[in-house]
This record gives sequence, C-alpha cells and structure tokens, in this order.
Amino acid sequence: VRFMLNFSERITMTIKGKATFVFIARFMVAAPIFGYLGDRFNRKIILSCGIFFWSAVTLSSSFITKEYYWLFVLSRGLVGIGESSYSSISPTIIGDLFTNNSRTMMLSVFYLAIPLGSGLGYILGSSAKEAAGDWHWALRVSPVLGMTAGTLILFFVPEPKRGHADQLGGRIKHRTSWLCDMKALAKNRSYVFSSLASAAVSFATGAFGMWIPLYLFRAQVVQKTAEACTKDICSSKDSLIFGAITCVTGLLGVVIGAATTRLCRQKTERADPLVCAVSMLGSAIFVCLIFVVAKKSIIGAYVCIFIGETLLFLNWAITADILMYVVIPTRRATAVAFQGFTSHLLGDAGSPYLIGLISDALQKSYTRSVLWQFLSLGYALMLCPFVIVLGGMFFLATALFFLDDRDKHFVDTLIQSDLQSVIPTIGKATSYHDHCKLVNP
Repeated sequence: VRFMLNFSERITMTIKGKATFVFIARFMVAAPIFGYLGDRFNRKIILSCGIFFWSAVTLSSSFITKEYYWLFVLSRGLVGIGESSYSSISPTIIGDLFTNNSRTMMLSVFYLAIPLGSGLGYILGSSAKEAAGDWHWALRVSPVLGMTAGTLILFFVPEPKRGHADQLGGRIKHRTSWLCDMKALAKNRSYVFSSLASAAVSFATGAFGMWIPLYLFRAQVVQKTAEACTKDICSSKDSLIFGAITCVTGLLGVVIGAATTRLCRQKTERADPLVCAVSMLGSAIFVCLIFVVAKKSIIGAYVCIFIGETLLFLNWAITADILMYVVIPTRRATAVAFQGFTSHLLGDAGSPYLIGLISDALQKSYTRSVLWQFLSLGYALMLCPFVIVLGGMFFLATALFFLDDRDKHFVDTLIQSDLQSVIPTIGKATSYHDHCKLVNP
C-alpha cells in the first residue's frame, strides 16, 4: 500500500503542480486528526477505511475532464486525507510488532516502498503523457491494487496491543490527554530535532522531484546535445532517468542505512542519529557537485545525483526508528502524524515553489538567454544543499539528547503500566508525564 500511495502521488506530481500542493495541504490538515484517532481506536479499521477512501477517490479523479479542473484539484485534496490515515498509523503497528534490530529491518522494508513507488510513478506518469497524450489511465491502475491491499490488511494483519513489542501489551492502564501528549512531544528534544531534520530531507526531495529533470534538460540544451522544447508535451527522457535513479537510490539508501545502523549500534548507543547526520552531510557535498559538473557532463551530474540521493535516503527508516525509541506507545500515532505535518509544512509543500520563484527572479534580466535559464535554475537549486546541511546539524543535536529521551520514554511507559515500583527514585523526576493527568484508555 505504501508503494501504491507514492506511485499515485508521483504520477500526479508529473502532471499538475497545483494539484500536488492541494494534496499536501489536505494531508497536513488530516494527519493530526488521524494521529489522535490512531492512538485511541482500532488502527486496522482506520487504516483500511483510509485506503479504500484513497483508492475510490483516485479512480474517480481519472474520469474528470479538463473542463472541471477545479474538481480534479479537490479530488487530490481528498486523496491527501486518505493517505494521511495510512502514513500516520502504519508505522505504529510495526513498532508494536517488532523491537530493536528487528524493528529497524521491518521499518526499512516498509520505507523501501517510498522510493520504489515514487520512482515508478515518475517513469509511468511521464510515459503515459508521452505515449497517449492522456495521463488519466495511469491513475486507474493503482486504485485496484490499493483496494486489494486494503482488503488483505483488514482480514489478515493483526492489531497488536500498544506496547506489545516492549512486553507491555495489555499492561498499559492509563493514557494522557491529547493536550498533554502535545506538550510532552514539544519537550521531547530528540523528537523535535529529528522532525526538523526530516523536514530538511523533504525540502530537498520535493525540490529535486520538480526541478532536477528540467535542470538536466536545460544543461543538454546549453551543451547543444538537445533542442529547446516549445511544445506542451516535451521529451520525458530525463524524467525517466531521474525516476529510475530515485528507485535504485531509495532502495540502496534504506538497505544501507539499516545495515549501517545495526553495525554501528555495537559501537555506540547513539548510532541512529549519528548515521543520519553523517549521511546528510555527505549528501550535501554530492548535491553541490551536481551544479558544478552539469554544464560539462550530464553523466557526471547523474553520478552525483545517484550518490547524493543514496546518502539522503539513508535516514528514512532510521528516523522512524528514532521516534519509536523516544515516544511511548500510546503517543506514537500522534507523533508520526505531526512529524509528517512538519516535514510537509517546512519541506515539500513549499520548496518547489520557492525554488521556482528564485529562478524566475534571477531570469528576469536575461529571459531569452538559454544559458542564463540553465544557470538561474541551478543557482536556485543551490539552496537545497544548505538546507541538507542544516538537517545534518539537527540530527547531531538529536544525538546529544537521544539517550536521555530514550530513558524518559522507558519511565513514562512504566508509569502508564502501573509499574512505578520498578522506577528508580530519580526516574519519575525526569518523566515527560510530570504535571499530566492520567486517564483510563
């Protein structure tokens, strides 16, 4: 299902930028609501309903004609609501089924579907536009598979008790209010910094997905290996290549990230945020090199994209695992939802438009110059490596507080389980539950 959601989203991204913005905006609005529901009610039912709703709306939107474009934009917003239910809840089910290295591996399998679905969405979305001149058929494949997956989840996926993997399934007797949950998350430094770092990743990937294919095409025009496009539907070769690279680098990044973290945990308990920080800082170097070599060598630019994206995607599953370590089971859906909200709000909801505005502002003096069109977009995209470095700094800050926040998570879980007797005398003083009223689930 994770694969199909990203597949459909990226198909639409290659077609309608405004529709993608509405999708992200509705996702951000709905995610906190589903986070609240996911911490208090049957997650499997909420999950399945969200998938069925997303599939039905996606299928319906493929029949909307251009005369009703506003209805298509509205439908993409409704798809965002459906996806928010899935994205907010599914990681918490994995978190309650597995722990430690097993959880890291299973979260990696889950997040493998993001680059795979996104990359194939770019490829097939671009192919559909070019081959048929009509992208609607691309939106009619994923809903069928989505409904199938939703049915399988409803009937075959277990609904674990919250805290089951921590050997506390059925022992959690109390739950805090939503307001107290939000206060606790705001005080959780590891959660806050890792969420900001995740937003930096989202900023870069959103901008790359929208502008890198066009940037590489303009580079070829400057090199005189391609003709400038004046048609409505242009060659999608660069989108196809970029989509393929996104698939491969996403798969490699998630696998390498999980393996590296597992190895580094034998050396340090702060392995998770440190691996993320190093990969982000390394990615920034190769992203910068893209804009250095693109004018002379397209192949060199693709090599830099490959390495830069691989390092950037290393932290997807690890970031989710960090959240599981520092947030208690009855608060995880809310935490995942607001992390997604932050990532979109500060990341891909605005980065493509910000890059476009900067590029357009730089182009004003030499609008007719092919070289300046290429350079202005490159200068605008140079904002991305700076944001990536900032994300690496946020992961380093996460490493500073990670062990302390993990211990607070352990104390809070024991408090909710009525196992205060095993908490050291100083433990409760460091709990995020201080001044919170406990209520029955």
